[in-house]
Amino acid sequence: MPTKPVSVIFVVDDETIIAESLAIILRRSGFVALPFSNPAEALERAKTQPPDLLLTDVVMPELSGIDLAIQIRAFCPGCRILLFSGQASTKDLLQNARKFGHHFQLLSKPVHPTDLMRKISEPDEDALSA
Repeated sequence: MPTKPVSVIFVVDDETIIAESLAIILRRSGFVALPFSNPAEALERAKTQPPDLLLTDVVMPELSGIDLAIQIRAFCPGCRILLFSGQASTKDLLQNARKFGHHFQLLSKPVHPTDLMRKISEPDEDALSA
């Protein structure tokens, strides 16, 4: 069985326990996963260590996950984006982003590890539609 290449995944959630827990799950599956509770820190780190995948909560203070995704995608065009949220209002934010050509995938909180791993292993819908 061929081994998959190790990807760098940024996990961003303003709730530290969620970011760290998801990073642990991803590390156990062979990924390099870096947790961030501050989206601005993730953005700065992406400038020196571009992630292959950004897994981010949508609703966060100061910088939403959608804004973070747009900014990271601007200088890391190959970065895959997966958003997650537990709030119904997120769909409105996603629709607004789509008006500007940003088509991000959304997972519902709480994210079950099986669902997360399945979504990561699926083909990147953003790349297919580009």
